[in-house]
Amino acid sequence: MNISLTPELEKIVKEKVQSGLYNNASEVIREALRFMESSEELVYQIKLDKLREKLAQGQSDIKEGRFTVLNRDDLGLYFDKFKQSPLTQANEDGQ
Repeated sequence: MNISLTPELEKIVKEKVQSGLYNNASEVIREALRFMESSEELVYQIKLDKLREKLAQGQSDIKEGRFTVLNRDDLGLYFDKFKQSPLTQANEDGQ
C-alpha cells in the first residue's frame, strides 16, 4: 500500500522518526491510526452519553408536564415562530 501525505504531514512524520520515539515512518502511521481508532470510540461514547442525557431530560420534561401537544396542521406554524425569533435571526446572521 502506498499513501500520499501533504508536505506538512510528511514533515511531522519525519520529525517523529528523528525524535527517536519511532524507528520508521510506518511506526508513526500505525500509531496515528491506533490513536485515531481509540479517539473515534471516545467521541462516539461522548455523543452517546450526551444523547442519553438529552433523552433523560425529555422524559423528565414529559413527566413534569413541560411539553406541547401539536397536531399535523399546527406543526408548520409552531416552527415558523422559531424562524422569526430574535435568537434564530442572530444565529443566521453569524452572531
